Amino acid sequence: MVYENFNQLKTRVQHFAERKRVAVAAAEEEHTLEAVFHARRQNIIEPVLIGDSQTILRYIEKLGESVSQDAIVHVADPLEAAARAVTMIHDQQADFLMKGKIQTADLLRAVVDRKKGLRTGRIMSHVAFLELPTYHKLLAVTDGGMVLYPHLDEKRYILENAVSLMLNMGYEQPNVAVLAAVETVNPKMQETVDALRLKHLYQDGELKNCVVEGPISYDLAMCKESAQIKGFESPVTGEVDIMLAPNITAGNLMAKALVFSGGAKMAGVIVGAKIPIVLTSRGSSAEEKFFSLALSASAV
Repeated sequence: MVYENFNQLKTRVQHFAERKRVAVAAAEEEHTLEAVFHARRQNIIEPVLIGDSQTILRYIEKLGESVSQDAIVHVADPLEAAARAVTMIHDQQADFLMKGKIQTADLLRAVVDRKKGLRTGRIMSHVAFLELPTYHKLLAVTDGGMVLYPHLDEKRYILENAVSLMLNMGYEQPNVAVLAAVETVNPKMQETVDALRLKHLYQDGELKNCVVEGPISYDLAMCKESAQIKGFESPVTGEVDIMLAPNITAGNLMAKALVFSGGAKMAGVIVGAKIPIVLTSRGSSAEEKFFSLALSASAV
């Protein structure tokens, strides 16, 4: 299965037998609630709203929505709200998490707590999905939000996280482009060395359920014609599903440039914990948060 756009992803989730339950930590934030209720109307999720109940109810009234009493859990302190949301995952009262009006670090502190958290022993990373007007399917970019300067082993885990997410979404064998500025190995450019090592891991059968190409530049990954001109042959060119960035700055800049200058729509999710985590920035639109809910619901 390959998704051409977010609407196809949404349609798949709408056909699930049961709606997924999302625990929203510190839910007293208007754009978050707007996205949550949009997703509920679209038969994608059922929300559990954890936070200051009076503020939550005030926003719900403003949005013209309604919710049952047991769908709101009053916890005034954001840190306690995050801890309660994590507990609900453990108790199988929710399927995944969403960040509300809480600092990212505070939510993640509850997630990675050694005794009560949702750690798996794997690195946690961010995957951004982009719907581009100039590309024929959704494009994933990782990691532009969590790991600052990943070394080779961390890049492998980031890659495996993204592949695992896509397999859960219904993909069979996603194509991975390990990005660099050039497609040749240069010992002075560590990202090219790491890219070749990751490709060798794939060729040796250690990276499974995907096709890995690298080092490869952005233009060759996205455009078959450019690759042909340069004599670069790979099944990934023009058919890439996952862009593995060399560091957080490259991944972050690429995703934001595609959104703000390239007209892309975006959804994002944190993976590597026991469940997906919808963790969008404070400046994210309600639409981005809605698509992120659909993305996470498709993967649990």
